[in-house]
Amino acid sequence: MRVHFFITATKKFSITNVCGLLRVIDSSQINTKFLYYALGQVTKRHVSDGMGNPKLMGKVMSQIKVAIPPLEVQARIVAVLDQFDTLVNDITAGLPAEIAARRQQYAYYRDRLLTFKEAV
Repeated sequence: MRVHFFITATKKFSITNVCGLLRVIDSSQINTKFLYYALGQVTKRHVSDGMGNPKLMGKVMSQIKVAIPPLEVQARIVAVLDQFDTLVNDITAGLPAEIAARRQQYAYYRDRLLTFKEAV
């Protein structure tokens, strides 16, 4: 189970019996994108997958605790995870980076394998 969308702007939308809403009351204490990533990881342990679709019940959700580091740490974590997400899920970013890394690796091993000591 994972969060499928993340709304940061004020927009109209519907909450149904199969989704919920979390609202950050004091955004001076928490980076909402950090909360998105943290809940995506923490909630996996609390999902009930018996009888069909996986479910995270509201009562269970209200009991989940998330460690909240200082804002600077949250920002660094979000930056790393955003970059990783881009590399993994965006072929236009991930593939060129992988190709560049393989070219560098190829050049390194080519130079190592084809460099010989001078004959005396």
